[in-house]
Amino acid sequence: MGCDNTKKTALGSMKRRLLLSFLCVLSLSLFSGWSPAFQALMTANPSAFSDSGRNVTVLLWYWPFSRSMSLKGDVCWDLYRIPRCNLVDQRSLFPSADVVVFHNRELVERRQKLPLDRPRPRGQRWAWMSLEAPAYNGNLHRFTDVFNMTITYRRDADVPVPYGSLLPKEAEGRLVEDDPQNKTSLVCWVVSNYRSHHKRSRVFKELNATVPVKVYGRWTKTPLTSAALLPTISRCYFYLAFENSVAKDYITEKLWRNAYQGGAVPVVLGASASDYKAVAPPHSFIHVDEFASVKEMGKYLQELAEDKKRYAEYFTWKQQWKVKVYTDWRERLCKICSQFSSLPQHKVYSDLEAWFSAKNPSA
Repeated sequence: MGCDNTKKTALGSMKRRLLLSFLCVLSLSLFSGWSPAFQALMTANPSAFSDSGRNVTVLLWYWPFSRSMSLKGDVCWDLYRIPRCNLVDQRSLFPSADVVVFHNRELVERRQKLPLDRPRPRGQRWAWMSLEAPAYNGNLHRFTDVFNMTITYRRDADVPVPYGSLLPKEAEGRLVEDDPQNKTSLVCWVVSNYRSHHKRSRVFKELNATVPVKVYGRWTKTPLTSAALLPTISRCYFYLAFENSVAKDYITEKLWRNAYQGGAVPVVLGASASDYKAVAPPHSFIHVDEFASVKEMGKYLQELAEDKKRYAEYFTWKQQWKVKVYTDWRERLCKICSQFSSLPQHKVYSDLEAWFSAKNPSA
């Protein structure tokens, strides 16, 4: 009799396990097929559903450009709703830090140095951070087998930190709306560091020979205050969002803030057209490389400005999207925590120079 009870108990236990397994598979199926919004939420903020259960400590070894910011309280959660992220700048916490971040500019200028004289704690990752184009990052060959992580604007970085991005219209933030009736200049450009050998300078000269370009900035001794920048650009049909370097994914605030938030159609030069299309709204910009000549592009700009309907089509993306411009280093650093659990544990950059300069067309 006792033997029969044991068999029944075992059989019941097996049935319960099979039922539980079936329910788990069913739940996964429902999740895959019925909940795209929830999947999108997890993709957008994987940290919110992380099962790591522990805090990640990110130590900033020194502040970029010596401009420190407050780290009081739970900064990552209070400002950006990123949980379990301990952002610190006290070097005494080096032994307990999960990630130590080094900004490239100070390293290449030798105003800061790596703590190579200290034993690196087991499992600690060192992160290289830069928002500069390859031409302005100095010699990276000396960082062989030093860094485990990259934090930069490149989409293939371990922690991508773009200059700007798109947010759904319902999200917080306000975008200055374009008023086609307020346009007084066909093309304008704001430039301070003009170098004749830059590709953007050569394109500007050719374009200016075809259509008038209104130029502001220190180069023409007509600098704009931050308060005057966007209102000035808003009076232009087109804005030359020309980068100082031709490099993979190098798309700065010239597009996101100056052009998009300024309310002018951006004429872009820097990254490839495919790079722009990967991050920018469709039919929202004009790429220099898509024309047989600069003269042909100039004629297109003139025709487009005269056709109000076609010109307005370059702003239809605003019905669904707004632009967010990233300016806070703390937000970039907190992003490490939201991706920490998915990053490779034993990655090392044996040739950082080769990685960062790869697939960059010549200027």
